[in-house]
Parts: sequence; structure tokens; C-alpha cells
Amino acid sequence: MKKQIFLEWLQIAAGLAVFSLGVHLTIFANIGLAPWDCLGMGVAKHTPLNYGLSMTVMSVFILILDLLLKERIGFGTIIDALLTGNIIQFYNDINPFPMNESLPAGILYMLAGFVLMAVGMRIYMAAGQCCGPRDSLLVGLGKRMPHIPIGAVEIIIWAAVLAAGWLLGGPVGIGTLISTFGAGAVMQMVYSVIRFEPRQIRHRSVSEVLKILLRTDN
Repeated sequence: MKKQIFLEWLQIAAGLAVFSLGVHLTIFANIGLAPWDCLGMGVAKHTPLNYGLSMTVMSVFILILDLLLKERIGFGTIIDALLTGNIIQFYNDINPFPMNESLPAGILYMLAGFVLMAVGMRIYMAAGQCCGPRDSLLVGLGKRMPHIPIGAVEIIIWAAVLAAGWLLGGPVGIGTLISTFGAGAVMQMVYSVIRFEPRQIRHRSVSEVLKILLRTDN
């Protein structure tokens, strides 16, 4: 059982690598960024941090908010917070191609990025060790606004994040609109094709996994 836990951690890391490649493509598209990425770029413009580190710092901050909201936190949440931004920065650094300047090509790059993001999420969520900090924040705030549809709560969060990113000088463009309204649709199409239902996964918290690792009978 302990070996299975470690294999799941590798699965989470692999899924995040695929997911991060998808995010990298949406950045490379150069037609505007999704709200959280826009904020990450905005923070990087005004601090000594690069994009990857700024996203990591934001993820850790959001993770603290999740804990304050008493949301279920798993090792998947922690690994996501620590790795994703830095993996995306790695892809950004090693990419040998100049930033895209074509709008049609940019749209294609962004759509391809959405597909990879959905596949990456499927890989790491299937490990059953909870989702990323931003998803947990959405759930936590949604519980505290029970009369507002969860989709509307997500739009409120995105609007606030996008406004902050724009004020900090993060890239906003047609890709921002495509990301806001298209990423979820592409994700749903991908999950329908591969017959994956995230809500059927039973996630284990950090404490549950630690109990398994500390057991002496496996």
C-alpha cells in the first residue's frame, strides 16, 4: 500500500507536467492569458520573482486560505502548489521558438493547451489525493455562498483575479475571453471522450495518507 502511495505521487507529478505544458501553450499563444496566469504575470512584473515563482507563492497563499476555510487538503494539493508554477516556468525557459505573433495560430495553440490541461488534470486527479489549491478555494467559497450557483462563484473569483492581473499589467486579450469561456467546454469534451468523471473519485486527505504510510503492517 505504501508503494502505491509513492506511485500515486509520481502520477500526480506526471499529470502536473502534462497540465503545465498545456498552460505553457496558452502563454506561448500570445493572445491574452487566463485570469490566474494573467495575475501571475502581473505579479512577476512588479517583483523580483519570475512567473513560476510568483505562481508558486500565490498557490501557497491560496493553500493557506483553503486551510482557513477548512477545506479537504491532500498531498495532491500540496504538490500542485509547489510544482505547477515552476514546471510552467521551465517550459517557458526551454522553449526555443519565438513568441507566436499570429492570431489564428494563437487560437490553435490555446485550444491545444486546453486539451493538454484537461488530460493532465485527469492524470493527477485519478490519483485520488485531492485537487489543486484554486479548486479547493472555489469549493470553500461556494459553501459559504450557498444561494449563489457555483459557476457564478467561479466567475466572481475569476473577475477579481483578472482585474488584479490587468491592473498589474498582466496580458489581457481575446485569449482571456477564450480561456474564461472555452477552457471548461474543452475540458468537458475531453472528459466525455475518455469517459472520465472527476466527481466519482474518492479523494484522501493528508491525514488519511499519513495513516497509511505510518502503518507497520504494510
